[in-house]
Amino acid sequence: MDAIKKIIQDIEKLKWEKKYDESISLAETALTRYNTDYRLYEELADIYLFLGKLEKATKAVNFALELNSDSATWNYLKWFICLSRNKAKDAISYLEKSNSLMLNNAEVLRNLWWAYNMVWETTRGISILKRALNISPNDPLITEDLAMALIWIWEITEWNALLEKIWYSNKIKNKR
Repeated sequence: MDAIKKIIQDIEKLKWEKKYDESISLAETALTRYNTDYRLYEELADIYLFLGKLEKATKAVNFALELNSDSATWNYLKWFICLSRNKAKDAISYLEKSNSLMLNNAEVLRNLWWAYNMVWETTRGISILKRALNISPNDPLITEDLAMALIWIWEITEWNALLEKIWYSNKIKNKR
């Protein structure tokens, strides 16, 4: 395993443990040695976005962009920054690029649905959300988002089918 991958795993572990200051410190320390690796800037951006530090996240993402404009993660993070600044139309282009780089990642598609919905292209967003559900049929967030979207356009039959799926899934979870 290369050194950067190990560092990123350690950063991810710290984020999972909600040790954000430590994860920032580790990323910044790693950048003193590996300052040309865009992945470390992406990790910083991800932490800053979670903490609501939009300006710092933007700076980190822009450093990553200069190093690798074809990073799917960078494009994914940039969409969130655009969305946070009420620039949904700009966000769509970043998600589209992220999707083309990640080849139909269900989570990217789920967020692309939200972006299209925010610019009042609900029907287009729903078709994307259906594709996401086909890719990841057991994802509860995608299922719930699609159920909500279908009721907005009065697709009652499909909506009922998804509600049954959600109900059944929750019933199984509650038995465990």
